[in-house]
Amino acid sequence: MPSQKPEKIDLNIDYICPCRRRGRLVPITLTEAFGCDLCQQIFVVEDDGYALEQLSTTYPYKRAWRWTGKNWNLIQPRLAESYLPIALGIIFVLVIIWLPLALRLANGSSIIAWALVAVVLAILPAIMVWLTYRR
Repeated sequence: MPSQKPEKIDLNIDYICPCRRRGRLVPITLTEAFGCDLCQQIFVVEDDGYALEQLSTTYPYKRAWRWTGKNWNLIQPRLAESYLPIALGIIFVLVIIWLPLALRLANGSSIIAWALVAVVLAILPAIMVWLTYRR
């Protein structure tokens, strides 16, 4: 069974591209970087030679991989670096705390207005997450 332990990345070896499996990473001369011959992405060796980080990216967070000797394993960003917990927290506060309080304080005609405000404020975090994770 192949080892899942990360191996140090050798700057003199061609690797498969972590983004597109058909591409090959070719070392860029006089740098600690690789370029893919298919997708034209540039990758830099980080973390003392054990991680490969994508330089130019449309993703909001840095994408990085570790080499296991046979394939690349994506390094997942920490939960604190994600917008998802923030968006879920905002939705939780709006739906669980703010909306019942607003409905209790509102009179008969303003209940619809308070409900619309709550829906709009609940949609804003969803739009924020969508804008963050889209390509």
